[in-house]
Amino acid sequence: MFQKIKIRIEQELKSYIRGLEKNYHLKSLSPLILRSIKEFILRKGKRIRPILFCIGYLGFAEKVAPGLFRSAVSLELLHDFMLIHDDIIDKSDIRRGKPSMHLMLQRQLPHKKLKFNGQDLAIVIGDVIYALALDVFLEVKGDPKLKEQSLKQLISAVLYTGSGEFIELLLGARDLKKVTKKDIYKIYQYKTSNYTFASPLVMGAILAGADKKQIKTIFEYGIKLGIAFQIKDDIIGLFGKSSDTGKPNLTDIQEAKKTLLLWHAYHNSTSKDRKIIEKIFSAKNVEEKNLCQIQKIILNSKSIDFAKKEIDKLRKESESLLQDTGMKPKYQILLKEFSEKILTIEPYLFHSIDTIGKIMPR
Repeated sequence: MFQKIKIRIEQELKSYIRGLEKNYHLKSLSPLILRSIKEFILRKGKRIRPILFCIGYLGFAEKVAPGLFRSAVSLELLHDFMLIHDDIIDKSDIRRGKPSMHLMLQRQLPHKKLKFNGQDLAIVIGDVIYALALDVFLEVKGDPKLKEQSLKQLISAVLYTGSGEFIELLLGARDLKKVTKKDIYKIYQYKTSNYTFASPLVMGAILAGADKKQIKTIFEYGIKLGIAFQIKDDIIGLFGKSSDTGKPNLTDIQEAKKTLLLWHAYHNSTSKDRKIIEKIFSAKNVEEKNLCQIQKIILNSKSIDFAKKEIDKLRKESESLLQDTGMKPKYQILLKEFSEKILTIEPYLFHSIDTIGKIMPR
C-alpha cells in the first residue's frame, strides 16, 4: 500500500508540473524559472512527507477526499523549497545526485561579472516554490475549518524548521565540548522531526477529523520517529555511499555539524582523539583523510553502538504511542513497517566500516 500511495503521488506531481504554465504563466514570466522548477521538482526522491500526509488522513477518514493526493504535492514542494535554501546555506553543489539549484542557475548566467549570482536566483526560486506549496495544498475538498487548521500546521512546520536551521547554524560556531545532548535533540526535533514526520501526519489527521487527543499522540509519535531517523541519517551521512545519500560524505564535517554521533565520540574518546576532532572542525578545508580519522574515532568510541541503542529506544517509544492514536489498524501496521524500513542501518554501511581500518591505519 505504501508503494501504491507513492505511485499516486508521483502521478499527481507530474500532472501538477504539466499544469504549471497554464495555472501560473511562469513561462511568460521567465522560461528559466519554469525550466528550473520542473527539473528540480521531478528529481527522484523518497516522497516521505506527502506519503505520511496521506496515511495521516486515510488512517482516520471514512473515505478518500477529492483532491487529497493533489494536496499532498504541497508537502513535496515545501521540501524542495527547504532543500534549495539548505544547499545555499551549506554551500553544497549536489542535491539528489545532481547539481543543486544555485549551481544549476549559476551555469545559466553569462561568463562575466554580475551583481548577482546563482545563489541569489535560487533564493527567489525557493520562495516561488513555497508559494506554490501553499496554493496547491488548498486543492483538497473538505471542511473549510479543518483545511484552515491543517494549513496552519503546515505553516507552523515551516516556522519551526527555519528556527531549527537558525539554531543549528549558531550551534556550529560553538565548541563541541560546550554542546549538550539536549541541544542536539532540540535541532533534530525542530529541523527534521516536525516537518518530515509529525506535521505531515498531523495535517492529514486534522483534515480527516481526528480529535485533539489523537492529533497530540500522532504528533508525539512523529517526533520520536523523526529523531530516530535523523540519528540513523547522521550515521549514513558519515559511513554510507555518496551515491545513496546524494551528497558527499564530507558534508557534515565541512559544515561542523554537531550530531549525536560526534557528540558521543568526543565525550568518550582519548584526549588525543578529542584534539584531532577539534582540529578538523576548526580547519577551513577538510580532506578525505580527515573523514577517515573521524570515522575511526567514532568506531573506537563505540558511538555507533550508542546511536543504535538510541534509535531502538525511540522506535519502541514511537510504536507504543502509535497504538494509542486510534488510527485504523491497517495503517498502524503500515507505519510500523515503514519505520522498520527507514530505521534499518543498511548492510553496505557495515561493509564500509569494515574497510576503514585498511584505508586509514591508526
